[in-house]
Amino acid sequence: MQLEAEGKDDLDFSLNILVLGKTGVGKSATINSIFGEKRVEINAFAPATTRVNEIVGTINRVKIRIIDTPGLRSSVKEEATNRKILASIKKSINKFPPDAVLYVDRLDTHDRDRNDLLLLRSLSRTLTSSIWNGAIVTLTHAASPPPDGPSGSSLGFEVYVAQRSRVIQQAIIQSVGDPHLMHPSMKRPVSLVENHSLCQKNENRENVLPNGQSWRPQLLLLCYSLKVLSEASSVSKPEDVIDDKKPFGLRLRALPLPHMVSSLLQSRPHLKLPTDLSGEDIDSDMDLVDLSDSDGEDEDEYDQLPPFKPLRKSQVQKLSKEQRKAYFEEYDYRVKLLQKKEWRDELKRLKEIKKRGKNSRNDYHDIGEDVDQEDEGPTPVPVPLPDFVLPHSFDSDNPSYRYRVLEPASQFLVRPVLDAQGWDHDCGYDGVSIESNLAVAGRFPGAFTVQITKDKKDFNIQLDSSICAKHGENGSTMAGFDIQTIGRQLAYILRSETKLKKFKLNKTSAGISITLLGENVVTGLKIEDQIAVGKRLALVGNAGTVRSGGDTAYGANLEVHLKSKDFPIEQDQSTLGLSLMKWRGDLGLMANLQCQFSVGRNSKMAIRVGMNIKRSGQISIKTNSSELQAALIVIVPVAVSILRSIYPGSNAGSSNKLDY
Repeated sequence: MQLEAEGKDDLDFSLNILVLGKTGVGKSATINSIFGEKRVEINAFAPATTRVNEIVGTINRVKIRIIDTPGLRSSVKEEATNRKILASIKKSINKFPPDAVLYVDRLDTHDRDRNDLLLLRSLSRTLTSSIWNGAIVTLTHAASPPPDGPSGSSLGFEVYVAQRSRVIQQAIIQSVGDPHLMHPSMKRPVSLVENHSLCQKNENRENVLPNGQSWRPQLLLLCYSLKVLSEASSVSKPEDVIDDKKPFGLRLRALPLPHMVSSLLQSRPHLKLPTDLSGEDIDSDMDLVDLSDSDGEDEDEYDQLPPFKPLRKSQVQKLSKEQRKAYFEEYDYRVKLLQKKEWRDELKRLKEIKKRGKNSRNDYHDIGEDVDQEDEGPTPVPVPLPDFVLPHSFDSDNPSYRYRVLEPASQFLVRPVLDAQGWDHDCGYDGVSIESNLAVAGRFPGAFTVQITKDKKDFNIQLDSSICAKHGENGSTMAGFDIQTIGRQLAYILRSETKLKKFKLNKTSAGISITLLGENVVTGLKIEDQIAVGKRLALVGNAGTVRSGGDTAYGANLEVHLKSKDFPIEQDQSTLGLSLMKWRGDLGLMANLQCQFSVGRNSKMAIRVGMNIKRSGQISIKTNSSELQAALIVIVPVAVSILRSIYPGSNAGSSNKLDY
């Protein structure tokens, strides 16, 4: 608009177009049709283009440079030839980054060559998957008659084009393996081309498709639009930096900063040495410490109760309804008192262990073996038992070999990773997981977990490792190194966190993180505080931010935990949470409620309700029971599934979905 206001006709607009495709699909003929004259030699019986050529011309006062490339081969035997061609193409596009890419194929090829997928994968691997961001699927021979459909009659032109385009789009998605390309908004545009000299023409002598449209101006308009949108996006979103080192100078995909904020705000327990029995645990539950104050009760109510003899099931059935109710109330009351007594005894034992640990920090091995032994007694010395002589035969009459295995000396825990959907695997294993706990220099507890998964398409690795250092009795610092798979890249994360306990009712922690994702460095900072209000109520709040370049994301969580009066004897508890996320001016709000409570004597139920600011959410109800009547409820979803399989149209008008 500024140039037009100044009266300048030259808009200084140029366009670079890269043409790719198999041999014999009509790339050279399409280039001639675009310029309206013969600029490239064509041959119906042999490949006309043998090397990368640059054809420069002007169309409607727009300077256009087309990079014509040799045709790729679909045969596996000619893969070496394809590599040479793609290497020469890569050199050319580094010199002239294309604004649009035309992937040319034939519309009238009904039977797809299965080797095309290998060709597309080689193309995506050599030129990187970003080549498809500015690609236009160009189908030649568009005037060919559609084939016959399943009913025997010819398919409609629009249906024929849609089917053929969908096949090519799916092949491109499979070759890249990027889930972002599967979204409908990420599908590449499709353009139809007809280069035959006898095809129908309009009054401007331009080739016309069977639907009456002129394909040449539409194809040029698509190419112009791709460049305009790319430049407009780079101006309107300065956080998406153009990397000139990448092919074509395309913009990089935005970093998943909200995901990194959520990962940063996750609470991680600080490790502790198994022999460290002195002092308070920095991550011990607050109400557990509070309950330890109840050790000094003068009376033990459970020992004051009169004797009680449990009845057998046959005896209970002979009782009346009122007697059965009174019996179960008394039985449950006594069980709860017994659990409280055992809980107090356990707290006394832990308290005595910690007290002895302060007096003698060097006798950790004696403390863990026998807490009730006298301090003045002799120290027990372990004596290995002599091994018995094994018989010379493995006959079944000699059971000495039965159940006899060597104790593993390795401290690593190796487990397989099961894939619930692994129907194409022989054993259903999808990977392996390795875990280990260790003590560095005998003073610093550490742990790491490595999980490696591999299927026919992807290879993923995930590492979680951490090491802790204790500062007295009320402080601890943890450092860790993680490896995570984000999209199709590996993220390397360095993190550190320091936690302090104050007045037994407050724990404050602060941490930082540095993430290396590709060529981007993401820094993060968080702070967290936990406050106990009495023995039943706890408030937990944290906030954090991550930053990469000029892009910043903020997050915060607030949770209220309410536990039952007899927790942990009774597992009834409720949690109310509120999460905030702000990124690029958008504010996300999520509220959730979790409740776990008992239903009757033998059943428990957990309810979770979550909803975001867009008024979409999820309700989850889980229950477990030892009663047969409640267990029979599982028959309902089974019956519903059977009915839906028999009568698939019975719920066609319903859009609701119920998960059991």
